[in-house]
Amino acid sequence: MTKRTGTFFIAIMITLGCLAQDKVTLSGTVRSAVSGETLISASVELQGGETGTVSNEYGFYSLTLPGGEYNITYSAIGFEPVTETIRLTGNKVHNVSLQELVTSLDSVQITANARGRTIRGTQMGVERLTMKEINTIPMLLGERDILKAIQLLPGIKSAGDGNSGFYVRGGSTDQNLILLDEANVYNASHLMGFFSTFNSDIVKDVTVYKGGMPAPYGGRLSSVLDVKMNEGNNQRYAVSGGVGLISAKLNVEGPIQENRSSFLVSGRRTYADLFLPVLGDSSNKNTRLFFYDVNAKMNYTLGKKDRLFLSGYFGRDVLKLEKQFGMDWGNKTGTLRWNHIFNDRLFSNTSFIYSDFNYNIAINNSNNDLNIFSQIRDLNLKEEIQWYAGSSHSLRLGFNSIYHTITPGEITSSGKTSYNNLYLQDRYSWENALFASDTWKTAEWLNITFGLRLSSFAIFGPGDFYEVDASGKITDTLRYAKGALVKNYWNLEPRLAASFILNNTTSVKASYVRNTQNLHLIANSAANFPTDKWIASTNSIRPEIVDIYSVGWYKNLPGNRYELTTEAYYKSFQNQIDYRTGADVYTNDAIETQLLSGIGRAYGLEMLLKKKQGRLTGWVGYTLSKTERKIGGINDGEWYNARQDRTHDVAIVTNYQLNNKWNLSANWVYYTGDAVTFPSGKYVVDKQIVFYYTKRNAYRMPAYHRLDLGATRQLKTRRKNTSSELAFSLFNAYGRENAYLISFQQNKDDPDITEVMQTSLFRFVPSVSWHFKF
Repeated sequence: MTKRTGTFFIAIMITLGCLAQDKVTLSGTVRSAVSGETLISASVELQGGETGTVSNEYGFYSLTLPGGEYNITYSAIGFEPVTETIRLTGNKVHNVSLQELVTSLDSVQITANARGRTIRGTQMGVERLTMKEINTIPMLLGERDILKAIQLLPGIKSAGDGNSGFYVRGGSTDQNLILLDEANVYNASHLMGFFSTFNSDIVKDVTVYKGGMPAPYGGRLSSVLDVKMNEGNNQRYAVSGGVGLISAKLNVEGPIQENRSSFLVSGRRTYADLFLPVLGDSSNKNTRLFFYDVNAKMNYTLGKKDRLFLSGYFGRDVLKLEKQFGMDWGNKTGTLRWNHIFNDRLFSNTSFIYSDFNYNIAINNSNNDLNIFSQIRDLNLKEEIQWYAGSSHSLRLGFNSIYHTITPGEITSSGKTSYNNLYLQDRYSWENALFASDTWKTAEWLNITFGLRLSSFAIFGPGDFYEVDASGKITDTLRYAKGALVKNYWNLEPRLAASFILNNTTSVKASYVRNTQNLHLIANSAANFPTDKWIASTNSIRPEIVDIYSVGWYKNLPGNRYELTTEAYYKSFQNQIDYRTGADVYTNDAIETQLLSGIGRAYGLEMLLKKKQGRLTGWVGYTLSKTERKIGGINDGEWYNARQDRTHDVAIVTNYQLNNKWNLSANWVYYTGDAVTFPSGKYVVDKQIVFYYTKRNAYRMPAYHRLDLGATRQLKTRRKNTSSELAFSLFNAYGRENAYLISFQQNKDDPDITEVMQTSLFRFVPSVSWHFKF
């Protein structure tokens, strides 16, 4: 270094030091005054709204400003805003408690959540719903369902009636990362997909990232559904719950030590099976079909800078048909988290996470008892540091390490004519990632977020691994000892996003993201069933990769009563998996021989008009999209429709506050039928009709549309802090017979005639439920 260069750097450092001395930091935690719960994404703004920040996932905020006196407004959806005059002469910790908003029909009611899309923020493709919005949406059998609610948003498509699976911007159902308090939920459905695993009564925040997911998230291609549980009331004891036509739930929460620690316990169970014997058929006496789940959470404040959280979930479905067939499946998760505030600009969260999904099937007859077991289990360590480096920079950096153990299948038998037991090989893998990102406020009109995620996926023995040629024939078998490294896949996953602020009400955003995925779901249909099994990448099955390009236009209409958003995207997929014709994916240890891989593409346009204020609130969402795959060995190597391809998707959601007692709601959905494979002809073999199939996914199911109606009646209560309501709903109000399944059969009178049979699930499904809190 020359003397002149050294002098230059010393001058720069002195200048930066002087500037830093002129800056001070205001930090703290934003909470609810009633429950003590921390508030996520609470707004902290200087008067005028040009400078500000939002609280993180644990209510912590940090704002760096020049010294002086400021009027600062703290606000959050559903809470009374508070404006305080704060004089900053040095770094200051200032905690704030907000009172819940009490509204009347004469006041403006804000029920929509504007946190999802901000004009200045760089984040694209993010959706957030408040629990108030979710609870007013009419649902099947009155069971308030988070997964069903998010499917009413543009770019997120329902997988159909009786299915909690969802497609996001052309991705398949297994390409969605579903988290509950940071724990991976591998099967997020109950009752074969009719309901989700999430009890809405104990959910604090629901966030969906549809495309440009932040750097701390990874492992899936298409989306992240991040669900966070309530922490528990640390001010007083409270009991809430509900009773519906098929289920009941009860939640208990309260302080362990007031203002310092709290607990939350919630249980839910369906009881429709208890009424089966009443139907009069004696065979129903030993039939069971129900689910139950339990959520629990504790948190403890160790001091001004440290806090511990312990949360868990346990859910199980049980299906039993007399003594001949039995099946149960479910998830178990556990999360231990430690929050630490190093200083007014540096926040840390360390998490130890456990996830488990498994199913058991028992088939019994007079000669043989057959049992099937499958499981995926994770041990996970995650560390994230949020560094508020100054007024212009906000950084997130950390690592994530997950050890996967997959038992794809164990089939055992016993009895008079028992068969040979079948044990598919267990697979072991270690998934690691380093990530860092920075949100840089370069100017009043430009914000940029850039980041990088470095991921690795290491596959270990013991086991046999296979080399497979293009025809699916095994060309070599490689045997590895316990702990031996089979293959390690490394991938760089860049993130880049920018927002261009045109004026106070309008902005344009653009983003690019690369994601990779090393866990793949093997399913025999488009629906999600508990018997679908997860497999990991191998030496032959490569990681799936997607590049996502997005651009959007955002507008807050005059008065901030309406929000208009338009986003367009293009996704380029690599190493997409599909099945060979006639594939056997459940009893074949060499799963590589049954799969094909290729490329894919998805592109579309999404529009959302949301009304956020007044008696009438809601939104209209529209998606125009196309999703295709190109895989050698399928459709002569030409582009073909993916199963989840839909051209049009429309959702209209409304909520109307009629008076202080009655709230009315309705939603209407329409979408183009899914791509499906139907027979193109038939021929006779040994006097048996055999259907002939040509192109995969070349046909369409009929278009789907449905209207749901709902009403909520507030009941009188005599005690403070108590509430009670009756919720009425009518699912499929005009009785549309939407196709769930279409099959083909021969006419009994004339075998030359082929009949098309349509199966529909729901018509005119009314429900009533009672919800209470005290």
